[in-house]
Amino acid sequence: MTLRSNSSASPIRSRSLPEIPGGFVDLQINGGWGHHFARNPEAIWAVGERLPRFGVTAFCPTLTSEGVAVWDRAFAVRATGAPAGYRGARPIGWHVEGPFLAPARAGAHDRSVLRPLTPEAVAPLRADRGVRLVTLAPDAAPSEAAAHEAIEALVEAGVTVSLGHTDIDSDAAQRAFAAGATMGTHLFNAMGGLHHRTPGLAAALLGDRCDAAVGLIADGHHVAPEVVRLSWRLAAERIVLVSDAISWIGERDEPVGTLPDGTLAGATVGIDTGVRNLARFAGISIAEAAAAASARPAAVIGYIPPDGDVTVIDDDGIVVETRIGC
Repeated sequence: MTLRSNSSASPIRSRSLPEIPGGFVDLQINGGWGHHFARNPEAIWAVGERLPRFGVTAFCPTLTSEGVAVWDRAFAVRATGAPAGYRGARPIGWHVEGPFLAPARAGAHDRSVLRPLTPEAVAPLRADRGVRLVTLAPDAAPSEAAAHEAIEALVEAGVTVSLGHTDIDSDAAQRAFAAGATMGTHLFNAMGGLHHRTPGLAAALLGDRCDAAVGLIADGHHVAPEVVRLSWRLAAERIVLVSDAISWIGERDEPVGTLPDGTLAGATVGIDTGVRNLARFAGISIAEAAAAASARPAAVIGYIPPDGDVTVIDDDGIVVETRIGC
């Protein structure tokens, strides 16, 4: 079966229709259209049916820290499979973002549910239970040794480990990468930055000693355009676009999701907007930007898209058609 979903965002504006093999793969999406996966994991199918409008063929539904209460439900939902007649993007594995986070960098996560990072605590998170990606903070562990043991356990269980929501410095980040972490979650957000005397995780991710993937939200709010451009210059071939979309997408018209105190809570646009923004902010081609939302995220988690999966965009990066082969 092949799904063709024409975008309603814009008519075709170009005769040149670049095809993106594999389509857009979104590794971090918390929900949409009023659904929040951490509260209602069954909504992956309702959200997945709407994601092709953004060019998304596959996605990692993301469980924020409060989702620890529904882990078993979430894993069972995906294992059971799609409902009859499902026509949408594939949920290719859960992204578990927390609860193993540093309280000082928790951001919009509920601090009351945060837990210490230990090998025992991450034992339920395995590829054979449908977990693809885990975001964790090494400084949430009782010791650096325990953090590295937890990272090693996750990698052995077939899970990709990303560092995020952490206050570790650049050197500690390098040690965590050596232990098996291969990505950083939403660059600059909920991490130490580029301070000239105390470089944090962002500095490690953008440095020339690092080969980890660099998750980036290019909605124009989470990272300023000029910093997106700088990040691309430093780590172009390692940038991985994510939407970090929240339940507000499709429901509200705010430019970005925030808590009452102003804390950023996630994005309100699809990953296709990130592709267009990255091209504009960094001064690169749409094709280069599209690779950061397709082949590169797929490679980070070891996902091989079926041959029938294709996103078609015009020269301006507008999604014209999304094909999902079954």
